[in-house]
Amino acid sequence: MTTRARTEQQKKEDVISEPAVAMLKAMLEDHRSSLSAEINASITRLESKLDNIQSAINDHDQRLSSLEDAATDTRKDMHDMEVKLAAVMDDNAKLKAKLVDLESRSRRNNIRIVGVPEDVEGPRPTAFFSEMLLEVFGKDILKTAPDLDRAHRALAAKPGPAAKPRAVVVCFHNFQTRELVVRKARELRGKLRYKDSPLHIFEDYCPEVLEQRSAYRGVMKELYNLGLKPALRFPARLFIVTNEGNWKRLTSPEDARSYISSHQSAS
Repeated sequence: MTTRARTEQQKKEDVISEPAVAMLKAMLEDHRSSLSAEINASITRLESKLDNIQSAINDHDQRLSSLEDAATDTRKDMHDMEVKLAAVMDDNAKLKAKLVDLESRSRRNNIRIVGVPEDVEGPRPTAFFSEMLLEVFGKDILKTAPDLDRAHRALAAKPGPAAKPRAVVVCFHNFQTRELVVRKARELRGKLRYKDSPLHIFEDYCPEVLEQRSAYRGVMKELYNLGLKPALRFPARLFIVTNEGNWKRLTSPEDARSYISSHQSAS
């Protein structure tokens, strides 16, 4: 084929392919536009979701900040309340100590007598127990019947016939007489009787002091058995006489048990 013929053929092919190219371009443009629209729509949706997420994060940040502020305020309030509570507890302990002291002072002239049969005192208990004390201790100790301000049974329900009688609370008019009776009762421990009834005489303590003293009951018995002559002073201070004849304080029941163990080991 001649050069001219080839040129003519090429022109014909170019004329034929131009519509196809234009159509292809149009299709590509449509596809590009559609794809771009879809991408833009997806981006818009993502941006909307991201905006919602960012808004939620900002809201959570604000809430967390509020919670942190509230927690800080709560910690401060708790610290302030703890300080106030400590002060109140300290004041309460001081007031309780004062109350125990006042109640103990109000009982300082009192004794408790255990073992007196029920109803023997009759309608005039103060006069009866005054004469009974003179009879129990005798005129060698009590020159006359002691002057009592009052005497009554412990405030409890009256026991049945076979039950133990209630204790008797006696208030002396004179403190020195009361001290004499208590001291002699210790010396005559286990020997006091009224008629056929054994008597026990104790100091009259308030419940708080009794609780403190009861903690020493067991060690007191052990110390007595060891011949160490213990003395439990008011309200609950334990002393013993050492081998050298000196007074030694044992600050707690545990301290007393340690001393007993060391004393037994030394023996």
